[in-house]
Parts: sequence; structure tokens; C-alpha cells
Amino acid sequence: MKRNNNSAKVALGAMLTALSVVILIPSALEILVYALPAIAGMLIVFAVVEMGSRWAITVYISTSAIALITVPNKEAVMLYVAFFGYYPVLKAFLESRVKRPVEYAIKFAVFNASMIGAYLIMIYVFGMPYEQLMGIDGELGEIAKHMPKILLGLGNIVFILFDKGVTNVISLYVAVWQKKFRRLFKF
Repeated sequence: MKRNNNSAKVALGAMLTALSVVILIPSALEILVYALPAIAGMLIVFAVVEMGSRWAITVYISTSAIALITVPNKEAVMLYVAFFGYYPVLKAFLESRVKRPVEYAIKFAVFNASMIGAYLIMIYVFGMPYEQLMGIDGELGEIAKHMPKILLGLGNIVFILFDKGVTNVISLYVAVWQKKFRRLFKF
């Protein structure tokens, strides 16, 4: 994309924002609460590649603000706001400037802090029931008090897959789709 083509960047940013919000809306279906924020976050990859980190952050902020107002499932929105929305920008920054072991330490620290923070906000700010967020019902008994640790542990495994998925989307986009995208949109 041409560096001085701000109108094209604004248009692309608006399209990515709208598409991200539309992706988050069906999160009212409980099975999609975790998948849709991750998918919407993948759209930030295109913003980073085509427009740069500053514009990608603008798309993230716009999507977050609109989604907080319009998307009924606040858990999905909080997961997008707390982590999935900005992660592709953070990933691009870390992978270009930090050595691999430190990069992964920072990524895991950010992921864990973001998830814990998001759930604390959902419980104490939005007033969502703890039992509902943790998937706890009366039949779990003793295991229920360990559920946050179990979920965070499973979340870290899924995070590894998500990080690899973002890398694969970036590689696929640059190798296959980028030329077609730029030709179609005359970038």
C-alpha cells in the first residue's frame, strides 16, 4: 500500500472494523464465545501487514468500542479487548525486536495477565456470575474450586495453537493472497 494513501487506509480500516464486529455478534451462541474473538483478532493481521501497527491499533480500538456497545455477549467482547484484538500487533513487534526465549516469556505473561484481568473485569465490573464464567455447575463439587487454574492451563495450550495460527495466516496471506488483494483493491 502506498505510504501516503490515507483514504485507502481509512477505507480498509473501516471494512476490517465492521467485519470484526460482525464476526463477534454471533458469540451469543455459547460455543463460539472463545473462537469468534480469536477469529476477529486475526483480521488485525491484515491491518498490520497492509497498513502498519499504528493503523492496526486504530482498527483494534474502533472494533473494541463498537463491539462493547453492540455485541450482546460481553464475555466475547472482553476476550477480544483484553487480548485477541491487539495480539497480532504485539506479535509483530516482539518477533521483530526480541530474542526468541524472551519473546515467548513476554507472550505468555501478557496472555495470562490479559485473561486473568478480563475475567476479573467481567466479574467485578460487569457483574457476571463467577460460576457461569467458569462453567461451574452444582455437580462438579470439589473440582469447582480448581476450575480457574484448569481453564487457564488449557487456555495456555490453546494460546500456543493460536500463536502458530497467526503465524500461518501471515505466511499464507503474504505468499498467496497479498498480490490478489492488492490487485483487487488497487493498492
